[in-house]
Amino acid sequence: MSNRSEIECWLTDMDGVLVHENHALPGASALLQQWTDLGNPFLVLTNNSIFTPRDLSARLRASGLIVPEESLWTSALATADFCASQVPGGSAFVIGEAGLTTALHEVGFIMTETAPDYVVVGETRNYSFDAITKAIRLIRDGSRFIVTNPDATGPSAEGVLPATGAIAALISKATGREPYVVGKPNPMMFRSALNRIGAHSENTAMIGDRMDTDIVAGIEAGLHTILVMTGISDEAEIRKYPFRPDEILSGVHELLIEGPIETDTL
Repeated sequence: MSNRSEIECWLTDMDGVLVHENHALPGASALLQQWTDLGNPFLVLTNNSIFTPRDLSARLRASGLIVPEESLWTSALATADFCASQVPGGSAFVIGEAGLTTALHEVGFIMTETAPDYVVVGETRNYSFDAITKAIRLIRDGSRFIVTNPDATGPSAEGVLPATGAIAALISKATGREPYVVGKPNPMMFRSALNRIGAHSENTAMIGDRMDTDIVAGIEAGLHTILVMTGISDEAEIRKYPFRPDEILSGVHELLIEGPIETDTL
C-alpha cells in the first residue's frame, strides 16, 4: 500500500501526533472532524494503560479535541482483549491503574492473588515493592507474565520516570521469565484495533511519531504508515532504521482535504 487515496480507515497515535503536553497540535481537531464527516472509521491509540477511555476522552476534550470513548484504544484494552481470547473468564494479579483493572473486569476477568492465570503489569505511578514481590512469586509458581507495553521510561515535569518496561525487567531478572508484551510495537495491538472497527489492513493507515513503535508495528501489521515530525523523530532518527514509512509529513495538518468535503457520493 502506497496510495493514500485508497485509505478508508485510520489508526493514529495520540501523544506527538494529535497532542503535545496537553495542547492540540495544528490540524488535529480538523482532521478528527474530517474523518467524522466522511464516515471514516478511526481509533486513537496509546500505549499508556493508566487511564480508561472515558478519562482520556475528557482529557482530550480539555485540549480541544473531540474523541468519543469508543474511538480510543489503549494498551490496557488490547491486553484485556488478548487475555480474554486466551483464557475466557480467567483471573489475573494486576500491577497497574484503573485503566487496566477496568479493562480486565469488563472482559470478565477476576482479580486475585491466589494462583491467577496471569500476572499483568501496566503503567502506574505507585509501584509497590510488596506488589512486585507478589508478582515475582506468582510467576515463579506458574502464572503467565503479561506486560501492557515495553516503554522503559515515561515523561514528567521533573524528568523521566521509570515505566512499565523497567518494572518488567526487574521482574524478569528475578524470575528468569520474559513477558509477552501486547502494546506497540507488537502488531497484535493494531490487529485488535482493526477488529474493533471492522477494518482491513489493505485500506487502513497508521499515523505515528515513533519509528521504533508506531511505524515498525504498522509495517508488520500490513498498514499504510505515516510518520509525522511533531513528536520525537527527526531526520537523524529516521536514518537509524532499515525500514521506512510510506509517507513522512511535517504534521497531521498535511492530511486535511482542502475545500468542502463531499459526502453524497460515498
